[in-house]
Amino acid sequence: MPKVASDGVNQAVEHLWAPWRMEYILGEKPEGCIFCDAAEGDADEEKYVVLRGGQAFIMLNAFPYTSGHLMVSPHRHVADLVDLTQAELVEVMSLIGRSLKVLRAKLCPAGFNVGLNLGRSAGAGVVDHVHFHVVPRWSGDANFMPVIAGANVLPEHLRDTYAKLAPEFRRQR
Repeated sequence: MPKVASDGVNQAVEHLWAPWRMEYILGEKPEGCIFCDAAEGDADEEKYVVLRGGQAFIMLNAFPYTSGHLMVSPHRHVADLVDLTQAELVEVMSLIGRSLKVLRAKLCPAGFNVGLNLGRSAGAGVVDHVHFHVVPRWSGDANFMPVIAGANVLPEHLRDTYAKLAPEFRRQR
């Protein structure tokens, strides 16, 4: 809670709490490809997979820029967009469109950033399995935190976002 000075002006926040980060910091780091692991597995809730298609799937980003940050990826381990088959391209784009519909219905964002980063120099965290990011945005959501503190502020836990989105993806089948 920010301190409030006698003149009613908020002073700087001394602590930001993100208790779910400790699980990542202290936990075992996954080996291999997170997308292949999610595509092959069946623990959808644990891996935040909200929808599986025949060629591709949608999952929540475990380290999101905003609440509802989704990633759409082909099942097949392919590093570059040009190496996807026509069927994979069609399903990935279809799932991106579906993601927009579900996010609009459940989170009501004002807009979206949709894109992919090809190669480490382009910002890809996972360089060998192509994936698109679907990032919901709200007016005023870009605050001082990323610039000053190098931190993103998320209004809800990933499990809560999953609980909102996964049933809506299933309902829209």
